[in-house]
Amino acid sequence: MTSTAVRRTALVASAAALALLATACGGSSDDGGTAGDEPAGTERSASADASAGTGDALTAAELEKVALAQDDVENGKVVTKVPADDDVAKDKIETDDEACLPLVHAQAAVAQGEAAADVKRSWTGQDESPSASAGPDGQDMIEIQVNKILLNVASYADGGAEQALKGLNAAAEKCAGGFTATVGSDEMRIAKVTTSAAPEGGDEAFAATLGVTTGADSSAPMKVVVVRKGSTLASFSVVNLSSMVTGEDFEVPTAVVDAQVAKLG
Repeated sequence: MTSTAVRRTALVASAAALALLATACGGSSDDGGTAGDEPAGTERSASADASAGTGDALTAAELEKVALAQDDVENGKVVTKVPADDDVAKDKIETDDEACLPLVHAQAAVAQGEAAADVKRSWTGQDESPSASAGPDGQDMIEIQVNKILLNVASYADGGAEQALKGLNAAAEKCAGGFTATVGSDEMRIAKVTTSAAPEGGDEAFAATLGVTTGADSSAPMKVVVVRKGSTLASFSVVNLSSMVTGEDFEVPTAVVDAQVAKLG
């Protein structure tokens, strides 16, 4: 990844952390109440429930109802209108190996394959845990981990969701040794791809860590999680502010993943 891309990711996460502190991590979405947004916690229509279970592709309006909302999470901030900097178009994504495209699409929160419809969300939150280090006067310290998730919820017809999962698994195997990608104006080098245990709750799922090169001898993890429920895919692209600097591994905020998967029925 270029130094500009790393810097931009860190700045976005830093700004998000400040916003969370200012709003006590529990404020309502600041998306301006755009027309067409459903109130938080709105229940799905009967047709949306049926589509999620039978394999029919949900419409964009139905996806809006089943996508993550502020009331679905206990902490952090959900934004239903993703900022332009995070909303990369599919035709702005390239790789030096086309087989690796599914991984970059997941990392950029772009729908896999030919989706019938898709919607995007973002979530920013923080976890607090006791620090192993004491303060200057011996007092207990707290470590704060700031995480950001870009979320894409997409619907598919004719088995497209199942094919998308197959494509991701094939890409992880083919591209395990790394590849180069361009996302918008940013070029990044993925040093390696490592699959991990996928979350439960869906019909099938995929999880992987992308080791993104940040320097001559350093890399930082970005994580992708994709869960299929019926003909709908929920795709999560996850970054951690500290890990972008230190290169250390981090845990995906499972509560957010579980909350979204639960809404898919």
